[in-house]
Amino acid sequence: MFKSAKESQVTITELMLPSNSNFSGKIHGGYILNLMDQIAFACASKHSRYYCVTASVNRVDFLNPIDVGELVTLKASVNYTGRTSMVIGVRVESENIQTGEKKHCNSSYFTMVAKDKDGNNVPVPGLILDSPQSVRRFSRSIARQEQSKKRTNIFKSSEFKIEEHLDSLKHHNVKITL
Repeated sequence: MFKSAKESQVTITELMLPSNSNFSGKIHGGYILNLMDQIAFACASKHSRYYCVTASVNRVDFLNPIDVGELVTLKASVNYTGRTSMVIGVRVESENIQTGEKKHCNSSYFTMVAKDKDGNNVPVPGLILDSPQSVRRFSRSIARQEQSKKRTNIFKSSEFKIEEHLDSLKHHNVKITL
């Protein structure tokens, strides 16, 4: 079975309230992460028709702060499907409701795994790639997975070669006392 990403896309918009802010009137990053996880869950569950859990989150960079009183819109879409997992792309934008100014606040990729009622991983529908954008997103997810595996192996304790890294550390704010 295959489904298009459009069938599972989810968008939510929420007014940012003072109760979710820090002392400078900016919305806590943790609150935004919580919203991102919720929309990733909704999108993955809608695609798979199963309860889904977050397996990993790939890099979250906060590009612009979000002020109290702004509207925040989160958009989620399935970018990749494996056998039991999906990569959900999440985009966060804020809007000043007085000026209409919109800002891209962050984007991230959530790997979600579908589970049955007993907690076992279950197969998910494949993804129909129906546009150049969908092919790009799927391919990027594959490349991101390969980079992650390579990065993990290079710094694995049993594989790490200290002599290959000492020279590059000289240019950083560090004192080596081996």
